[in-house]
Amino acid sequence: MEYIVSARKYRPMSFDTVVGQSALTTTLKNAVKSGKLAHAYLFCGPRGVGKTTCARIFAKAINCQNPTSDGEACNECESCQSFNEQRSLNIFELDAASNNSVEHIKTLMEQTRIPPQVGKYKVFIIDEVHMLSTAAFNAFLKTLEEPPAHVIFILATTEKHKILPTILSRCQIYDFERMTVQNTVDHLKHVAEKEGIQYEEEALAVIAEKADGGMRDALSIFDQAASFCQGNITYQKVIEDLNVLDSEYYFRIVDLAIINKVSEIMVLLNDVVNKGFDGGLLIQGLAKHVRNVMMAKDPQTLPLLEVSQQQAQRYQLQAQQAPLTFLYGALRIMNQCDINYRQSANKRLLVELTLIEIAQLTQPDEGPASGRRPRRLKSLFKQLVQQSQPKQKSAQQVAAAGTEQPVKSVPAGQGSTETPLPPSVQPQPRIKSSQLGMSWTNLRQMARPQKMNILPGTQGNDVKDRKEENVFTQDELELQWLSMCNRMPQKLSGIAARMKNMNPLITEMPAVEVVVPNDIIKDEMERIKGSILSTLRIYLHNSNISFTLRVAQQQEQTRILTRREQFEEMVRQNPSIEKLRVQFDLELA
Repeated sequence: MEYIVSARKYRPMSFDTVVGQSALTTTLKNAVKSGKLAHAYLFCGPRGVGKTTCARIFAKAINCQNPTSDGEACNECESCQSFNEQRSLNIFELDAASNNSVEHIKTLMEQTRIPPQVGKYKVFIIDEVHMLSTAAFNAFLKTLEEPPAHVIFILATTEKHKILPTILSRCQIYDFERMTVQNTVDHLKHVAEKEGIQYEEEALAVIAEKADGGMRDALSIFDQAASFCQGNITYQKVIEDLNVLDSEYYFRIVDLAIINKVSEIMVLLNDVVNKGFDGGLLIQGLAKHVRNVMMAKDPQTLPLLEVSQQQAQRYQLQAQQAPLTFLYGALRIMNQCDINYRQSANKRLLVELTLIEIAQLTQPDEGPASGRRPRRLKSLFKQLVQQSQPKQKSAQQVAAAGTEQPVKSVPAGQGSTETPLPPSVQPQPRIKSSQLGMSWTNLRQMARPQKMNILPGTQGNDVKDRKEENVFTQDELELQWLSMCNRMPQKLSGIAARMKNMNPLITEMPAVEVVVPNDIIKDEMERIKGSILSTLRIYLHNSNISFTLRVAQQQEQTRILTRREQFEEMVRQNPSIEKLRVQFDLELA
């Protein structure tokens, strides 16, 4: 006897045997009973959910000479028998994937002129209609709008968005749903009982999840599993045959993460990798598992689990042990890992770090060294120029300090001898790499406003009442000027960019002068002169600073250097900068 795959052998022959589409089949049966039939129908939805099957059942019921009271075909009249024996002349099925040209559609349109020989209608089923070319759609459009009275079109597609809106507006549209896991499992049970195959419900649930909502895919996988298991479909054999990671790993990883057993999780990960599974697949499966645990935590969301009844009970049991904050944090961490997985050069390390972070979610804080919060890495170069440098000792202080030798105290009872340290033992100043440059991070930190109490009344005096007379250098002035330009708001970005190329000068302490290239820029800066002056007084700690603007004379006009030209000028003045660039393999951005 010829073997027929289950997807064909158990293909529904009536509306009642269609799985998971009860609303659509009821609507179609009512249309057959009432005789109120449209001239065009569009069946759309995912693959393997019964679009073409329902189109065939509907076409047979339309032409049935003796339909039943509930709208089903009788399967006894000449029209039904000819359809069942695949010799019907009134029902045509066209595959638009291979017949998508204008000539094929024109040939089909010519056949619509011929009235049916048996029955009332000629039914044309066009599968994968989205594959038709634009010219073929246009040729089909006029006939679809005004077909002969004896013609009914049933179009089926998996990609409704590719069909022209003018076609959609002329059809009754039926959206087919994905098969739920429970519906698929129930149908597989029915097929297994018909075939005399023993099964475990968990094994059928794995097949249903693998099918991803498609009944045809589920039946194909069922046939594959039945061949591998030799008539006894078990959970272990199914996951081995389908190369599916055992859900037991996910349950164990979550249990271990709750109690912070990082080392045991690493052993489980190594076992998974040795079995040939990808680390990214483990993270995706674990994320789905954690989502199911979270859904099982609330009775309202429990129906959202598309798993078997036995699995749902295990999820509920684990949900009682897992804190909700742990589930939220684990999902966030795994989502970030999934985003970065493809770009990662060391994928296993990324997965290991992800699992370690998950295992630390329930670990109590141990201070900054707990490792749970990211710490900023230190800059390559430490700060070179500081806003408040300690004052250098005078020559007299250095000489006096040289005469005073440090002494070492002797405990009582051991004599009163005091031995001075020899001068050679004194710590000598060393040149550190931190004195060779500064990082952008340090520049930004230096540009941040210092924490000072500037609110009026908090200490009895306002900022304007502060009297500071700090003596500042030209370098400090230029640094604070650049920092001020970087902090200026977006609406002043234009004038800020020009101010960066200006060099404020100390004419006579504490008077500051800035030379501007023209009167237009001078007028713009005059509007914000008060804010500039207040900023310089605050950050240079001198309340007596005066600020003047002057338009440059013709002989003072200089060409503005580019960044590279500025760097070359710095190298010319100090060749050590070039040596530093070569030593650290730096490039000018």
